[in-house]
Amino acid sequence: MDVFARLESEVRGYCRGWPAVFTTAKGSYITDENGKTFLDFFAGAGTLNYGHNNPDLKRRLMEYLEGDAIVHSLDMYTTAKRDFLERFNEIVLAPRDLDYKVQFPGPAGNHSVEAALKLARKYTGRETIVSFTNAFHGMTLGALAVTGNSMKRTGAGVPLGHGVAMPYDNYLDGRTPDFLLFETMLDDSGSGLDKPAAVIVETVQGEGGINVASADWLRHLSDLCKRHDILLIVDDVQMGCGRTGPFFSFEDAGIKPDIVCLSKSLSGYGLPFAVTLMRPELDVWEPGEHNGTFRGFNPAFVTATAALEDFWTGEGMEKQTLAKGEQIERALNEIALEHAGAVDTVRGRGLVWGMVMRDPEMASKVCAEAFQRGLLMETSGPESEVVKLLPPLTVTEAELDQGLAIIAEAMRAVRTPVTA
Repeated sequence: MDVFARLESEVRGYCRGWPAVFTTAKGSYITDENGKTFLDFFAGAGTLNYGHNNPDLKRRLMEYLEGDAIVHSLDMYTTAKRDFLERFNEIVLAPRDLDYKVQFPGPAGNHSVEAALKLARKYTGRETIVSFTNAFHGMTLGALAVTGNSMKRTGAGVPLGHGVAMPYDNYLDGRTPDFLLFETMLDDSGSGLDKPAAVIVETVQGEGGINVASADWLRHLSDLCKRHDILLIVDDVQMGCGRTGPFFSFEDAGIKPDIVCLSKSLSGYGLPFAVTLMRPELDVWEPGEHNGTFRGFNPAFVTATAALEDFWTGEGMEKQTLAKGEQIERALNEIALEHAGAVDTVRGRGLVWGMVMRDPEMASKVCAEAFQRGLLMETSGPESEVVKLLPPLTVTEAELDQGLAIIAEAMRAVRTPVTA
């Protein structure tokens, strides 16, 4: 593996925790060049909700490519784009009574966020964006300005302005009422807070440590935004496409954001794809005012349409995800009980879960032990103190049992190290 050390930038990250060269992947498993197979509880950081190389999506993709169909088209009209727009509206938007225009801002989640922030400022004529403690919205400058992690913000190399952070749900452990600080500053002309163009929020903070906002908190946030004429942006890049159960993570709260950011598992196959959804009256863009070379990647339109048709034409996916989430929660609570002195809490929704360690270093050690036993997991949280589980939504109950057993073994290994 010395070629990577010699030629690849020091910025590489995940490979340092998983020192293997991977070659093939299928479903919930990924295999390295030595033939060792790993159960994948990482799922491309939430990009592979339907597993690796789903056979139906692969078939649809191969048929499309073998027909010499359009691959790259910027924002030209194509049959693949038309099919996606029609099916996305029929399967996702219309049944949820969501009236959104669809913008293709570029291939990744940060492109969706940047477009959302830019549009909110253009529409309102204001500059300030309110985000929340421990938020993560991407690594480009606009997204970093509304991200909480100090290490990532420092990497920008320039001042990050026009963003203000407010306490996320339960950030102050219930010591003050929700939005007391935010509402007080909005109402006080001497607070120094300029009236925001928008608020951007994750319903579950993945990178921030699996912090789960309650439905009640989200409803209060939506109401606050409406009363103060502030746009509400939900960043559903990682938690959308069914990760928390329903297709959109905000559905349980019964809210309708003004703007929604989607990416990661939207293509269904791991292909780069992002959209920014907006209420029709917000669509004040001039033609070409926000553009990009790779905002018309037709193979992603094809697999995204196939994923919608295969997984979202009924309620089965949501119910299965919630049931599997309960399976994970039970097992993690048992592990937490066995290691009560080491585990602070267990939290999550659907198929995103975190086990919070009292000693932040222990989370990385647990993930390392799990890797040695054939399981891929990452850490999250401001101090990397959370063992994060992000399996594919298509993971089987047996595969979950296998992975959860490995986590239990890894915890015991870390807690009772072998001595000479």
